[in-house]
Amino acid sequence: MSTLVAVYGTLKRGLSNDHYLQAATYLGNDTLTSISLYDLGAYPGAKAEPSAGIDVEIFSVTAQQLQALDGLEEYEPAARARGLYDRRQFTTRYGTAWVYLYNPSVSGLMPMRAGGWQPTT
Repeated sequence: MSTLVAVYGTLKRGLSNDHYLQAATYLGNDTLTSISLYDLGAYPGAKAEPSAGIDVEIFSVTAQQLQALDGLEEYEPAARARGLYDRRQFTTRYGTAWVYLYNPSVSGLMPMRAGGWQPTT
């Protein structure tokens, strides 16, 4: 059985953590208006906040691949607020997909409310 994930940062194709999804099935792109991004330096963090549209890539993953992503994102299912990221489902054009949301405060950081995150070189 597979699950959908929507990724917006280093897991996107061609970026530093794309190897986590190389064996997953890429379904395509979408734009989510229910998240905003914050540039945290080496990676972005998403918050469930309205936006003009954040670019995401949608993948179909196995349970094992989702578990690997949970490890990367420091998701703690037994104590979701304690992990670095939490997971929440959002509707995409391909179906309902998990999105990793950043738990710590982003106070003082400027939100990105449209487009996509790009790493600084």
